[in-house]
Amino acid sequence: MTAVQLPKQKVHVLEGHAGAVLAARFNSNGEYALSCGKDRTIRLWNPHRGIHIKTYKAHGREVRDVHVAQDNSKLCSCGGDRQVFYWDVSTGQVIRKFRGHDSEVNAVKFNEYASVVVSAGYDKSLRVWDCKSRSTEPIQIIDTFLDSVMSICLTKTEIIAGSVDGTVRTFDIRVGREISDNFGQPVNCISLSNDGNCILASCLDSTLRLLDRSSGELLQEYKGHICKSFKTDCCLTNSDAHVAGGSEDGYIYFWDLVDASVVSSFRAHDLVVKVLAQHPKVDHPLRKNREELKLRKGKRL
Repeated sequence: MTAVQLPKQKVHVLEGHAGAVLAARFNSNGEYALSCGKDRTIRLWNPHRGIHIKTYKAHGREVRDVHVAQDNSKLCSCGGDRQVFYWDVSTGQVIRKFRGHDSEVNAVKFNEYASVVVSAGYDKSLRVWDCKSRSTEPIQIIDTFLDSVMSICLTKTEIIAGSVDGTVRTFDIRVGREISDNFGQPVNCISLSNDGNCILASCLDSTLRLLDRSSGELLQEYKGHICKSFKTDCCLTNSDAHVAGGSEDGYIYFWDLVDASVVSSFRAHDLVVKVLAQHPKVDHPLRKNREELKLRKGKRL
């Protein structure tokens, strides 16, 4: 995706939520999208035609995050009622409610096979839940964080989480190892590059930071947007050539991955852009851009 091909205007406006939208996610093939928010509902959309398909209701308070399984048959959600809900997509029924967090739950993710769900909460913990068992108790609790855990990413063998304590922590579940990278600023959102080798972190000093996972090296910083008070999503575009982030001024910003210049921005909302999701199509890997970043950083040093 070149700078010319970056989004510059709205294609559809999906209307239906009776309050702020707190998360929006594509399904695994990008044909459908899910959104959730302050009105305590989850909504299923065909975003390409602008059509609302189904509404899921069961949460007692706002729904803060939602994620759909790879086979699109199940979804999980979390929110202010301190619970993680496990749903059947087609029937709209709740299969199970996982209870255990001591405060609001900020983020939730399935693993690759949708056999477990990982959740992150204001209670400074990650909790892992078994979808195959009838138990509603977590099978693992990770509570080494010093503040609220805001965002999570999963690989086949790792749980990666960003926290207000300023760290992004990686937990290798095979060997029980924890790696902590300190960003020095509260982290409110993280995302992985398409090859899984880099972490993009949104921090509350209005800066996005790109980290090389293997070395812990800070590859680049991206500035120009406003992120001081709200959780705002960030991601890499499907070509990995650009970084995208929401902003408290209502704009979506795009940066060149390598030189960190703002190459495009447009006003998407009147208020804060909290939610940003990239279509799951992947064009080509990040390796070339990452190597150029390392080379430039070496020259600066």
